[in-house]
Amino acid sequence: MRRTLLVVPLVLLAGCTSDPDPDPDPDGGTAGGSTSASAEATSTPSASSEAESSASAEPTEAEPTDDPTEEPADTLPPVRARPSLAGIMRRPLDGGRIVRTGYIGENDAYTRRTVTYTSDGRTVSGVLYRPKGAGPFPGIVLAHGYIDPAVYTTGQGLAREQDWLARQGYAVLHTDYRGHAASDPASARERELRLGYVRDAANAVRALAREPWVDGDRMAMLGRSTGGGVALGVAVAYPGLVDAHVVYASVSSDFVDNLRQFTEPNRPDGAAAFYDRYGTPEERPVFYEGLSPRTYIDRVTEPVLIHHGTSDDVCPIRWSRTTHRLLQRAGADSRLVEYDGEEHAFVPQWQDSIERTVRFLDRRLS
Repeated sequence: MRRTLLVVPLVLLAGCTSDPDPDPDPDGGTAGGSTSASAEATSTPSASSEAESSASAEPTEAEPTDDPTEEPADTLPPVRARPSLAGIMRRPLDGGRIVRTGYIGENDAYTRRTVTYTSDGRTVSGVLYRPKGAGPFPGIVLAHGYIDPAVYTTGQGLAREQDWLARQGYAVLHTDYRGHAASDPASARERELRLGYVRDAANAVRALAREPWVDGDRMAMLGRSTGGGVALGVAVAYPGLVDAHVVYASVSSDFVDNLRQFTEPNRPDGAAAFYDRYGTPEERPVFYEGLSPRTYIDRVTEPVLIHHGTSDDVCPIRWSRTTHRLLQRAGADSRLVEYDGEEHAFVPQWQDSIERTVRFLDRRLS
């Protein structure tokens, strides 16, 4: 049975912050705000380095959730630094109803439309797949990997997974994240911190579960690359929100790994700007721990299936091996499947992986 979180306004937790952030905004960005180009640091994997990271603006008033259960306040980790995953745990999810914005097409298996939903008061775009039939269908939210927001188009990045899962009878909502496609803007700091993407993916689950033809008690999430990090963030921030997580070729569950793998070598000026604003990992280790899913790995309550290729030179497999080991050590139901010779794009053995994914989801969501 899924559970939700007790909403505790952040203002009550100000005294818990032991590593105060120089940025007065607890999430490092303002809704629709912007920062100078020099403040943008890229920390996600691609040829130009992956900059998919985000944080969301703090709402002025907490909205109640519509779930009858709550997580006791004393189970939430303290807010030791801001912005942080611990901070967004205390904020209500406000995923509003899905709005259809366009008709893409249909086939014998599903109908596909462009849509929007709300997340932290912003409009976030995406693509919705409705399988043919009456339903109710199990639902899955897809969190894509890095594509430059300047060229990204709605629903881009997980086309194979969208089609296959919809053909297997899953209601699919692919979120674009804020700052992408038809979504409201995101600041450079939001893209770097990545917290807003976690919020957008979690709110997408809420939005999809509201559809009358979706079974809100059978929900899952799938993330790839940067989206894998987003899915891990959702798993630790909102345990019980979904019933299973699937992660492909993920970035590291340690925020610093990603900075050093992508930002420092590819955008040294961006890394310097980030460190100038927030301090280095050596200077402020508590701050960086607060951005890392592995810090809160003992909060994961749902099964996790991790796919990773042994020849991935973008997101090295050691990252997933470490995440899997930490999940198991924390008592989570985690399975890592390694694909010999598979690279980051996941092409030769993708069919094996998606069939394994559907078997996993069918069991966990039955």
